[in-house]
Amino acid sequence: MYIKNLKHLKKNIMSNSKLALFGGDKTIKNKFNSYNSIGSEELNAAKSVIESGVLSKFLGCWDPDFYGGSKVQEFERAWEKYFGVKHAVSVNSWTSGLIAAIGAIDIEPGDEVIVSPWTMCASATAILHWNAIPVFADIEKDTFNICPDSVLKNITSQTKAILAIDIFGHSCDFDILRKIADDHNLKLITDTAQAPGSMYKGKLTGTQSDVGGYSLNYHKHIHTGEGGVIVTNDYKIYEKLQLIRNHAEAVVSDKGVKDLTNMVGYNFRLGEVESAIGIEQLKKVSEYVSQRQKIAKKLSEGLKDLKGLKVPVIKKDCTHAFYIYGMVLNIELIGVSREKIIKALEAEGLEGIIAGYANIHLLPIFQEKIAYGSKGFPWTSDICKRDVSYDKGICPVAEELHDSTFLGYEMCLHDLSEKEVQLVINSFQKVWNNLDVLR
Repeated sequence: MYIKNLKHLKKNIMSNSKLALFGGDKTIKNKFNSYNSIGSEELNAAKSVIESGVLSKFLGCWDPDFYGGSKVQEFERAWEKYFGVKHAVSVNSWTSGLIAAIGAIDIEPGDEVIVSPWTMCASATAILHWNAIPVFADIEKDTFNICPDSVLKNITSQTKAILAIDIFGHSCDFDILRKIADDHNLKLITDTAQAPGSMYKGKLTGTQSDVGGYSLNYHKHIHTGEGGVIVTNDYKIYEKLQLIRNHAEAVVSDKGVKDLTNMVGYNFRLGEVESAIGIEQLKKVSEYVSQRQKIAKKLSEGLKDLKGLKVPVIKKDCTHAFYIYGMVLNIELIGVSREKIIKALEAEGLEGIIAGYANIHLLPIFQEKIAYGSKGFPWTSDICKRDVSYDKGICPVAEELHDSTFLGYEMCLHDLSEKEVQLVINSFQKVWNNLDVLR
């Protein structure tokens, strides 16, 4: 029956080829179901915590409860076991995790951290929280991850660390970045917010850096509403992460901490309810990633022969978690602008298509170089040792992709059935069959 239905769908797209943009029938007539990873297990776990009356047990002082309640600690131990790391620290958001990670590597004011422009803005603004200076390296055209050659070109005597983002679900080129970091005595931080459960050379992505972490925001593969987890195999970093998370300045004396570097603490604590949900969600991450991979494989099989459309690349010894299904258009070959293609796809009923991504070096905070106060701090202060450029043109690959050639499909938005995957493919095929009309 399923094969018969698919044949019908494929036949229908050929027989009804007039674009919906010009009055034809929509390919997708009903909205797809929103992605929902929460089930009865999470509901029961949250209910149990609520009924206990202990929604948080953190104390911002040196006490057994400095480390949080039983569910927080259980969640962290489960994360350590699943990801094969020595230490995991839960936080109330991955933005908080990034701030803590930067602080925990002994960053100094004026130090430079090299980061990708293709990421959520927090990856760069976390650097500014410690009065350090973000420096942007370009990205690879095939994986959209930070380009090692560009990283090398941006290293100076002020460089302290590399912050690599495993964007869209594909690991960065860890071995090369690790060598660069080691050769220049730098720390390597990985932001694996979008790639939990993906693999790099047989190990889970995000586990091999000096410090890394994951997002538990509501539209990620697994989530706790808001939240994040930081991981490291370095005990010194682990201790600093815990202190930054929970009012370090009030704890260091009684705990006996002698190194006061970056011991201005925050309240980055995750609650017991979120942790209980996270315990159950973690059990499902492998299943959810596998589902995404199967869907992406079907999409690639259906789209790979479309002229001028490059489907996602998966490098050797890597797997992809497919937070976003990232494609590249050859506009010259297609002869139709990305904007027209998107309008046509959306008219067919396809939701979740995005044009470009995020060139965060072009945000006002970097263009105007105003972070704290109104006088341009930290760039105008004596802690900034050179004039760091954020001009358009410093990341040409990222900028071209954003401006004209990148086409993304937000797989994170929907629970796609096999029939719906075929409808997505049909929408693309229908638009490509009508490119002449769009020119």
